[in-house]
Amino acid sequence: MSEPTPALRLTSLAHGGGCGCKIPPGILAEILRKAPVRLPPAALMVGTENNEDAAVYRLNDQQALVATTDFFTPIVDDPYAFGRIAATNAISDVYAMGAQPIFALGLLGMPIGKLPLEVIQRITEGGESVCAEAGIPVAGGHSIDTVEPIYGLVVLGLVHPDKVKRNNSARAGDVLVLGKPLGVGILSAALKQGRLSASGYEDMLRYTTQLNRPGIDFAEMEGVHALTDVTGFGLAGHLLELCRGAGLCAEVRWDDLPFIPEALQLVRQGVYTGASTRNWAGYGEQVALAAGMQEWQRQLLTDPQTSGGLLVACAPNTLHRVLDIFERQGFGDASAIGGFVEGPAGIRLIA
Repeated sequence: MSEPTPALRLTSLAHGGGCGCKIPPGILAEILRKAPVRLPPAALMVGTENNEDAAVYRLNDQQALVATTDFFTPIVDDPYAFGRIAATNAISDVYAMGAQPIFALGLLGMPIGKLPLEVIQRITEGGESVCAEAGIPVAGGHSIDTVEPIYGLVVLGLVHPDKVKRNNSARAGDVLVLGKPLGVGILSAALKQGRLSASGYEDMLRYTTQLNRPGIDFAEMEGVHALTDVTGFGLAGHLLELCRGAGLCAEVRWDDLPFIPEALQLVRQGVYTGASTRNWAGYGEQVALAAGMQEWQRQLLTDPQTSGGLLVACAPNTLHRVLDIFERQGFGDASAIGGFVEGPAGIRLIA
C-alpha cells in the first residue's frame, strides 16, 4: 500500500506534522513555570501536575470523568488517513489513564481557500471512523479558518476513582513494558523526503491507527502502578515523566527496545526529525547513554511518536499478564524494556 498523491499535499501546508509539531519540552516547561498557581477544587483528582495525559474529575464514589484534547498538523498526505491518525492519538490519552472513552468533540482548523471541501470532509470522516471503532460518537466540536491544516479531538471518558492510572506512581523494582515499536517520527521524515517504501508507509499507518485499548484492562490490575503513552517527546521524554513523578531512575536495555524495521535502516542513513533534536536539547542531561552508543541510537530514543504505545510500570509478578493482554489485543511487538531502581530521577541506557 502506498500513499495516494493528491493535487495538493497536506504535509506541504504545515511546518511540522503529527506529534512532532509539539512545542519542545524545554520551552513548554518554561511557559508552564510562569503560569499562575490556583488552588484546584477537591474533586479534581488529576490536573496540570507532572504532565499527566488527561485531567480527572471525581463525579461520585463510583465515577471519575477523564478529559483530554489533542490536535496537530498533517503527518501524511492522505486526508482520510490523517483524520484516523489524529483521532487515534487523541483517544489514546483517555486509555492511558485507564478510562473508557464515552464521546468526542471535533477540533478542526483548515485553510479554506487552499483545500477543497471534499478533502476536509475526508479528514473528518477518517476521525469519525476511528471513533466508531472505539465505540464513541463525535458529539459536536468547533472549527476555524487557519493558515495550516489542524485536526484533533476533545475526548471524555469514565473510570472508577480508585482505578485511575497515573504517571507518577511507579515503584522501585517495577518492570517497564512498551506496547508499540519506536520509529514513527523517522518514517514521517522519510515520507516527506520521498524515501519511505510502500511497506514502511503501511507500517506507519498500522501503528498510528491502533487504539491503545489495553489501558482499560490495566485499570483493573493493582499490579500496574503507572501508565502513560509515548508521543511527541519520544520514549525518553515520556519515561522521564514517570521517573520524575516517582523520584526513581529507569534502567532501559537497548537490546530489548522494539523498533519498526525500516525506521532502523533510515535513521542509520541520517533520516530523523528536527523535533528529535529539540527533544534531546530539552532533557538530554537526564539521560545517561551507554558507552559507545551512536548518534542514530540517540535519535531513536527521542524520536517523536504520533499515537505511540502505552508505557507500563508494573510489578514483576504482573508482567506475564500485562504482556498477555497486549498480545491478545494485537500488540505483538510489546516488550519488557527495563525497570525502575532507586536513584535520582533519570534514565540509564544499558547496552
